[in-house]
Amino acid sequence: MKKKTLKLKKFNIHPIFMFIILTIVVVILSGIFSALQIQATYNKINANTLELETVLLTVENLLNYDGLKFIISNAAKNFAGFTPLSNLLISLIGLSVAYATGLIDAFTKRITLNIDNKKLTFIIILIATISSLINDVGYVILIPLSALIFSANKRNPILGIITAFCGVAFGYGATIFVGSMEVNLIPETTAAARLIDSNFHVSLTSNLIIIIVTTIILSLIGTIIIEKIIAPKIGKAKQAEVDFSTKEINLDSINESEQNKIEIELREKKGLKRAFIVAIIFAICFIYMLIPSLPFSGLLLDMSETTYLKQVFGENSYFQDGFTYVISLFFVITGITYGISTKSIKNDKDLINKCGEYLSNLGVLIALIFFASQFIAVFRKTNIGPVLVALATKLISQLSFSGIPLILIVVILIAICNLFVTTPIGKWEIMAPVVVPMMMQSNISPQFAQFILRAADSMTKGITPLLAYFVIYIGYLNIYNSDKETITIKKAIYYIMPYCLIIALSWLLIIIGWYLLGAPIGIGVNSTL
Repeated sequence: MKKKTLKLKKFNIHPIFMFIILTIVVVILSGIFSALQIQATYNKINANTLELETVLLTVENLLNYDGLKFIISNAAKNFAGFTPLSNLLISLIGLSVAYATGLIDAFTKRITLNIDNKKLTFIIILIATISSLINDVGYVILIPLSALIFSANKRNPILGIITAFCGVAFGYGATIFVGSMEVNLIPETTAAARLIDSNFHVSLTSNLIIIIVTTIILSLIGTIIIEKIIAPKIGKAKQAEVDFSTKEINLDSINESEQNKIEIELREKKGLKRAFIVAIIFAICFIYMLIPSLPFSGLLLDMSETTYLKQVFGENSYFQDGFTYVISLFFVITGITYGISTKSIKNDKDLINKCGEYLSNLGVLIALIFFASQFIAVFRKTNIGPVLVALATKLISQLSFSGIPLILIVVILIAICNLFVTTPIGKWEIMAPVVVPMMMQSNISPQFAQFILRAADSMTKGITPLLAYFVIYIGYLNIYNSDKETITIKKAIYYIMPYCLIIALSWLLIIIGWYLLGAPIGIGVNSTL
């Protein structure tokens, strides 16, 4: 008689319910941490006097009357003000037009189908990495676009989603030019360096060489990870079953089919040519809007700033705030141009209906975004993240390490803190007044300390649900999921964990290798003083 084996039932919690559970856990933790009086202090640099000011951080208790009132009364505000939602909807309007008119399919058939899979993966990761130049725009544009491109190339769209998300999240600290990250980080780095040297200056190009090289290295390594490790696990896209039943062959129908195919190809070529011309005109107009001091130019610049880079990437930059809309408008205009040229759309009603078909699967994603926005807002309100960063900074200040051991400790602690505070500036304004002077005393340049922050920030960014754009990643995984089982948060992280670990090791090797070589990290800047 065979013994019965006891099998534990496997629970797959839907991401919506997981965000609800995480929100409840955070509220309970806030009550516990507040009761235990867990708090931390950190030194903030006064921008005017360059003197240190002590700031006390405490955990705010939401497990009480006022806390519950905050959660209920701010639910709508948290959802409406959740940046990923508005950016995603804006980008999808443009993508839906380009998809509905057939532009994306035609472009894929004519261009990307002729590109080797590995090369296409490399291109997407490279563009995703570079996209960090303009904050978080890569998440809302490249994730849905890569899914469409991979699907049109007869590859699993889920792999396209993973490729784009990993490229943006784990390559966030690298790009090919100075951008928003420099504008945000350099003031803190300069102020911290002046605690040691009152005349120290950090230039905008202080990380330029190392981030360009890192972008290429990470894109190459990322391509290998996607193609050799992740793609075999994800598997191929499920193809529709083919009917092999014997049918009578009609020569006339074959000839008619061939004739239709030729006509379609001619229309596609004509449509792509006109769309390309419109794209060039659009690009010229876009560039003109970024040139100051010309008639009707500078539309996307914040002219209240004194330097051009701040005009483009500053806090109130019209370029950054409007870039998603500009890209969406690009897809709308080129898509309509293609649709009219090929007659793939009959009228405005036909276009709207086709766009609606593409957007019809967004219901669950929007519900998912609602609960994710509540979780992130509640966590930020508790102040748990900044308290943990301040405690980690205090730990660093009490260490007596120097050189590589100091670098390793800082990298590890920043990578851990990044799970709770995902914005680079959110960590750096707390850590810079301690990390930068310590590294300067260890003969490590402030510019290299800033690069270490960028690297460590990128190592774990993609595996925390507290990353605002993580919800878009997991939402699109489920939109394109053809299996019966829902892709949970745990499974979504499991997919990208090999990428996270190998890229984190790559970042670490780049840091240590560059430090040992003493090679320039920017124009006239080295890793050491």
